[in-house]
Amino acid sequence: MTDISYEHLTQLGQASALPQSPAAAVLERVANPSPAHPYVVRFTCPEFTSLCPITGQPDFATLVIDYVPGPWLVESKSLKLYLGSFRNHGAFHEACTAGIAQRLVAELAPVWLRIGGYWYPRGGIPIDVFWQSGAPPEGLWLPDQGVPPYRGR
Repeated sequence: MTDISYEHLTQLGQASALPQSPAAAVLERVANPSPAHPYVVRFTCPEFTSLCPITGQPDFATLVIDYVPGPWLVESKSLKLYLGSFRNHGAFHEACTAGIAQRLVAELAPVWLRIGGYWYPRGGIPIDVFWQSGAPPEGLWLPDQGVPPYRGR
């Protein structure tokens, strides 16, 4: 294992205000300590919130993000703050889910990434949104995301 510096991190270990918007959020990253051996990192956000861009009403989802790191890992506090910045952000479910995935891919250059956005019903219809960067690496153990189809979750 190599010696990895964390001096560049600005949010971890310090008081950090919730960003005003996803665009204002800073996603920080650290070097992958084991880039030669593929592995999956999973983040589950069971209380994700955004706003309907038309009505301003809150929308709720469980997000499950799986990725195989390339050169970088996302620093988890910065990810938490980024996801929290959607609380006052108006966007449809599809834009939130795909936008999060695309931002992570742009910042981290992962080998592979997928996100499942399991949205609670709005108008009686749940909307589940899935995005992935391509086929997962061959031979990778990839667990089910563990969120069942909507049945009064």
